[in-house]
Amino acid sequence: MPRTNIQARELRNNPTDAERRLWYALRNRQLHGFKFTRQYSIGNFIADFCCRERLLIIEVDGGGHALQQEYDCARSQYLVERGYVVLRFWNNDVLRNLNGVLEKISEVLVGSPGKNEPPTL
Repeated sequence: MPRTNIQARELRNNPTDAERRLWYALRNRQLHGFKFTRQYSIGNFIADFCCRERLLIIEVDGGGHALQQEYDCARSQYLVERGYVVLRFWNNDVLRNLNGVLEKISEVLVGSPGKNEPPTL
């Protein structure tokens, strides 16, 4: 089994509190009927959440990501080059304002009211 698949399984089995909370809101097609996958492998990277139907990646970042901004930027560029939209939220945003996070995700999934396309990020 490829290393990223093993790592993805380990990450699924040990989510952060923020990842767990967001997953409970996204799983089972609860958000506008879209299917999300946790810890989805794309190339050598693992996305926290992925909606393959909309090519949407959601990353939930803890404090350690402040120290790896260059890596995160390169990673996001790799994903965008493959057609994905990448949304990043801090753990605190998910834990303190889950409804706001879900609103932003919804805007990308279904577009803003009165618009034909998702917002530019």
